[in-house]
Parts: sequence; C-alpha cells; structure tokens
Amino acid sequence: MNKLAYDHIEEVVYKEKLPNGLTVILLPKPEMAKTYSIFSTNYGSIDQTFVPLNGTEAITVPEGVAHFLEHKMFEKQDRDVFADFGKQGASANAYTSFTKTAYLFAATSHIDQNVKTLLNFVQDPYFSEESVEKEKGIIAQEIEMYNDQPDWQMIMGALKAMFHQHLDIAGTVDSIHTITKDDLYTCYNTFYHPENMTLFIAGNFDTQHMMDVIKHNQASKDFAKMDDIRRSYSKEPTEVAEKEKQITMPVTIPKCTIGIKEVAAELTGDDFLKQDLLQSMIVDFYFSKGGPFYQQLYDEQLIDASFYFDTSLEKNFGYTFIGGNTSEPDRFSEKVRELLQSTNQAVFHHEVVERMKKKKIGQLLRAMNSLEFMANQYIHYNTVGVDLFAIIPFIQSLKDEDFNSFVQSWINDERLTAVKIMNE
Repeated sequence: MNKLAYDHIEEVVYKEKLPNGLTVILLPKPEMAKTYSIFSTNYGSIDQTFVPLNGTEAITVPEGVAHFLEHKMFEKQDRDVFADFGKQGASANAYTSFTKTAYLFAATSHIDQNVKTLLNFVQDPYFSEESVEKEKGIIAQEIEMYNDQPDWQMIMGALKAMFHQHLDIAGTVDSIHTITKDDLYTCYNTFYHPENMTLFIAGNFDTQHMMDVIKHNQASKDFAKMDDIRRSYSKEPTEVAEKEKQITMPVTIPKCTIGIKEVAAELTGDDFLKQDLLQSMIVDFYFSKGGPFYQQLYDEQLIDASFYFDTSLEKNFGYTFIGGNTSEPDRFSEKVRELLQSTNQAVFHHEVVERMKKKKIGQLLRAMNSLEFMANQYIHYNTVGVDLFAIIPFIQSLKDEDFNSFVQSWINDERLTAVKIMNE
C-alpha cells in the first residue's frame, strides 16, 4: 500500500492498485463510529456511444441504460441485495450521474461482511428478460413522477435549453422501453471491469486487515483483460441550444432559472481543478447571501427564500444555474443577465480574492467532517486526475490574476439561457 500523509488536514490515505486493476483507497478514521464505503465505475449517462468489450465498431445504446443498469444490479435471481445489507445492519444505496455510477453503504458493524457484499453483488450481474421488462414499468413511473415536479422540470428544462446533446440521466419513457437485457450486459461487461472502477472506504477499521479482506475477495474472481475503453461524444457547440424556454405547469408562483453553459473543452488535472474552483468561488461571491448580485435582486423584490444557485463541472462540460420563484420572471431574467454581463468589467482586488479563498477553504474543512463527502468527492475528483486532499494548497496558490482573467472572460451572451415555468 502507498501511504499518503496530508499534514495540513491531519489525514492519512492508503492507496493500492490491485492486480486485476481495481483502485482501492482507504481512509481510516478510528474516532468515527461509522464506516462508509463506495464502489464506483467511471461510467455514466453520457456514455452512450462506445466500442464494446471485444468489439471493433462503436455502438450507441438507448438513453438511460446506465441508470437502468444501476437499478437492476440490486436484483438477483433469488433475492434482493438491499435485504442482505439490512440483515447486516447496513444502509445501502446507489446513484447514477452524468459520468459515474456508484454503489454504497454505511454501517457501524459487520463491516468486513458488508464490504464483501458490496463487492460481490456489483461484480455478479444477473439480468433476465422478465425482470428487465418489469423494471421498465417501474422506471417509467419514476420518470413520470419527476416530470410532475416543477423544480425538477426547471433543472431539466435548463439542461435541455443549454445543451444540444441530451443530458437526461434516467432517459425518457420511450427510450427505456427499447432497452434490452443484451444492452445491459454489453454496458456492464464494457464499463464494470475493475480497471475502470474505484473502491473508497472511510471510517472505523484496521487498514491492513481491510486491505487483506479486499485482496482475498478480488483474488477469488477472474476478469478478462481489459483494453482502453473507447468512448465517443458528439461535439457540443459553445452556444446554448435555446436562448429562452417556457414550460407551463400548475404553479402558484412562476419560476425562472438562468443557465450559464460553462467550458466545453475536456479538462483534467490542474486545468480541471482551476476551472472548477474559480467557477464555484465566483458564483458564490456574487450570489450567496450578502453577495452584491444577491443583494440587488433582493432589494428589487425579484427573489424570495427559494432563490438558489448551483454550479457543476464535469470532464467535458459544465453549467451554472441561478434561479427560484419570482413574481416577475421576465424582469428577473433581464436583471440577472444584466448583472452577469457586467462581470466582464470586474476587477477583484487582493483582499477580495483572499476572502474568497478563505471562505472556500473553510467550506471544505467543514465538509471534511463528513465521511460521505470525502468518499464521494474523492471519487469525483479522482476520475479527472485530481487529489481531493491536495485541493486546499491549490486554492492557496491561486493568484489575483487567475480570478480576474476568469471573470473577465466568463460571460458570453451566446452561452446564457432563460427557462421560465408559468402557470397553465
């Protein structure tokens, strides 16, 4: 095992790549009662076009296969895996994002057995024609349920207005009905190889013993040799797909969200981290409570307690949302656009930059009290070549000119969209 010590946050991580390719990261926290484990594959909803394992030509699978596969992994021929975890005192779950699928549990006892259960069920797929057909109805109901929620429609509407390529994680009712058992096995065999997966465990356990448990478990299984996965993504234009979008739903108060289509270039390592940090710090500076833009929107009575902002960066796309309930969606849209475009003239002085950096570091340090945060964020950053525990020194190294260069080129009208939800 490689021992990595981070003295500035008093953490020690143990990392090893096993002979089958699986990357294992252990973060012992003996002061914690709980242990949290996440088993993740570098495969998400955007991975629709790829060359399958042992194939030569690229194929395209229906939208929603990654999410469908996540659902089906818990169902085995003779049992439901959630029941296995429940008997062992663990709370289990899973999620699919645009770029990854993750399976996880939290427990305070039977940790060894729960880790083995996690590894075993993810590495032993079982799909039948009958169970796949049954799942289509379940997921269709889930999609329709979300489609009836105005806040979800606002988010999905903003994504569809920004991006020419679909970013719908669950797919559509039509697309999931075309998914077959063979699609699931093809995607599983291509993307669920240990070489493409990471196991992160944080909590109360003995490090060497835990690594021995994992190694013994993996040594008992055979995996075919894996070549590099060849994925294909359609080129996404810089500009948004729609400048404005209006959705009608039974809402008491209209809603409006402004979307910023962030960088489209594929970023990794320090380039990714720099974009990610500057994007999040500058959005927070302007739109958090007490921020200059928040205050103007509040003073003009364009926002209420529902106001939110969210910014995200993935390996080849990014976005920012700013919105909430507003009695004047047109004026809200116009005002936010005006405020965003004014940032092209912004100049951050040294003391302002230092405040932003200190706030971000404080937020990270508080979040690192959570095992779930550390595990999920480590997995997220690891897929783009970034070490979560090296982020604080990176923040400290950022210069005033980094902030000013970013903000002065941040907003372009062609990358802005407005989505409104109005009463029917």
